[in-house]
Amino acid sequence: MSYAVAVSNMTKDFVLKEPAKGFVGNLKSLISPKFNTFRAVDNISFKIERGERLAFIGPNGAGKSTSIKMMSGILHPTSGDISVLGLTPGKDRTQLGYKIGTVFGQRSQLWYHLPAGDTFDLLARVYDLNPKAYREKKNELVKLFEIKHLLDQPVRKLSLGQRMRCEVVASLLHGPEIVFLDEPTIGLDVTAKSIIRDLIKERSQRFGTTVFLTSHDTGDMERVCDRVIVINHGRVLFDDTIEKLRARYIKKKRVTLMTAEEDLHFEARGVNWLEKKPHKFILDVEVDKTPIDEVIATALKHARIRDLTVEDPQMEDVIKFIYRADKE
Repeated sequence: MSYAVAVSNMTKDFVLKEPAKGFVGNLKSLISPKFNTFRAVDNISFKIERGERLAFIGPNGAGKSTSIKMMSGILHPTSGDISVLGLTPGKDRTQLGYKIGTVFGQRSQLWYHLPAGDTFDLLARVYDLNPKAYREKKNELVKLFEIKHLLDQPVRKLSLGQRMRCEVVASLLHGPEIVFLDEPTIGLDVTAKSIIRDLIKERSQRFGTTVFLTSHDTGDMERVCDRVIVINHGRVLFDDTIEKLRARYIKKKRVTLMTAEEDLHFEARGVNWLEKKPHKFILDVEVDKTPIDEVIATALKHARIRDLTVEDPQMEDVIKFIYRADKE
């Protein structure tokens, strides 16, 4: 099988100068500096199929951005092999640049003082796009991302959400086979995040574009991707579907009961009452101690249930649990 991305034993070390303390220490550091080696990515391996949407998540310093920079050819690995669309990023960076798109949430590829439309025209020249094909692609993306009214405004005058929509359009103009998205929704409000997430997923489903997404926002992962890799300290902790992530690490569920009776109470192992209001009750259930069906059956013995919901915990809580397990 021809994979979009195949990474084998990828490792990246950075050599950092040891900071000195005090005036004398700084003088000694000038004459005989000391260096430490920091391992940002630690021997990780994975493969991504064409058209797959993968979330690559972890805390600050986990190695997410370093990994994406190696796969896009910006950095060279200290050791290991990387293949992206059959190319070696470090050696074939120019050729690879025509096949991938990148969006870095904290770094812009748009010219700050130019209108976004002018930047698009410049990128068309950079990628040697056919003028007619470029106009058709640009018009399609402008309509889809609803940025027609932004094309003549200098990028510096755009809001963060408006700029990020233009950033994503800029990354898609040349029709990349894979898009690397590094924190594409950072700093955005709820509405802007929703727009970006839905548009990225729609493009992937429609054209089979492979998506490699790094993010701190678990909403990005849940709305866009089907598979997730969790890393910490440069190592892979989990690699599977989001559904299996939930099944393996979710130990609690939240149950909300709406009852005909004004009051309700019962005791069961692993059941904690979070909220009690007339006709409404919220319980935290440890499912390994008491299954949800037993909790509901017990509640039915004590009250008439008008409505109930069973919710998983927030994905942030699930990921925190993985990190804690890794430290133990």
